[in-house]
Amino acid sequence: MYHALALLSFFSVVTGQLTGRVGPTTTREAKRAVKVCNILDYKGVASKTADIGPAIVSAFNACKSGGTVYVPPGDYGMSTWVSLSGGKDWAFQLDGIIYRTGSQSGNMIHIEKSTNFEFYSSISKGAIQGNGYELHKAGKYGARLLRLSQITDFSVHDILLIDAPQFHLFLASCTNGEVYNTLIRGGSEGGLDGIDVSGSNMWIHDVEVSNRDECVTIKNPSHNMLIEQIYCNWFGGCAIGSLGTGTDISNIVYDKVYSVNSNQMMMIKSNGGDGTVKDCVFRNFIGHKNAYGLDLDAHWSSLTLQPGQGVEYENLTFSNWKGSVSDGTRRAPVNVICPDGKPCTGLRIEDLSLWTESGNKVLWKCGSAFGTGACLGKGSGSYAVSTVTVTATPTGWNAPTMAADLATLPLTTSISIPTIGTTYYPGATPYSKLLGA
Repeated sequence: MYHALALLSFFSVVTGQLTGRVGPTTTREAKRAVKVCNILDYKGVASKTADIGPAIVSAFNACKSGGTVYVPPGDYGMSTWVSLSGGKDWAFQLDGIIYRTGSQSGNMIHIEKSTNFEFYSSISKGAIQGNGYELHKAGKYGARLLRLSQITDFSVHDILLIDAPQFHLFLASCTNGEVYNTLIRGGSEGGLDGIDVSGSNMWIHDVEVSNRDECVTIKNPSHNMLIEQIYCNWFGGCAIGSLGTGTDISNIVYDKVYSVNSNQMMMIKSNGGDGTVKDCVFRNFIGHKNAYGLDLDAHWSSLTLQPGQGVEYENLTFSNWKGSVSDGTRRAPVNVICPDGKPCTGLRIEDLSLWTESGNKVLWKCGSAFGTGACLGKGSGSYAVSTVTVTATPTGWNAPTMAADLATLPLTTSISIPTIGTTYYPGATPYSKLLGA
């Protein structure tokens, strides 16, 4: 989007993250002026019992070289998944609601190898309803809702992705992208990731995610990402990983991340492997009632041990973290356990005020981790995990909450489609107004 151009110099100076412009290179209006391919003109039917898949493919083929695939307001069933490849200068305008009716795995909508692309709702009500609960109550998974791969100069915004049978939004090997004004709500179980992203030069901001797995997670390889004003509302946690061999991640900034009832505020996870994660910043985190706070675990037991001495973590800064964990002695709010074969170096933990909802003390745990702040060691080499017990209540830990914090999240019952919110972090104004406002 074009507001990104106006702010680009600001972000380049302040964060050094984005390496160039992000978003489409032409406007929505320009694409619509070329051609509008309304799926109703390609045998699409506005009915939950119909199958919109073939009509989407036909509309895309007519507009893939320039134009807009348009799904008007209404309810649409979808039992045939679609793969839309090779488009240029086009948009997917989803103003209706697509309901999953097929039971196969894969990706309901897969868009790949496109340039100058936009996926959006002009009324901020367009949605994909995955009805994942139908599979989850039988202990099964199913399709991902939306996958973009090898897309350049793009944006995704003003849409809702609800109750995926598996992942919600996956951005794989994408470049110069922007995701914003998006709401994701899934079931209370692992494997239902919110946003997973790999690639370079992307700005993800003003997003709300609810599920019991990843909120906004960086995958390998990734460079120059700015993730900010993220509302993780009852979720698994933001993360980098899981990481194994060939890790190549650098220049990632997470800024203004709010989390409630999470597994962790931020987790960086690996077990063995090799490569580097370097030059990253994690600042202005607020969390409430989380299991972990800061969790860098290079011996993460949920990942099978990978070949190599360990991923090397260097020059990572964690600053201005406030809030609480559920039990600060059961799970340490600072847990930085690095590879013995590749100790972490140049770590900085600054202005950290994390306390406990239960009890009157918290633990900090560090192993083979060097830098300044908390329990980080001085010097070099490996060392066994050491524990610091903190009994003094930190000042400023009781940070603001959000009015829309969820009290619970279902798994085996239907999740209704909410409305997209207008705030994602206490006191912060979204960068763009909703199109449907």
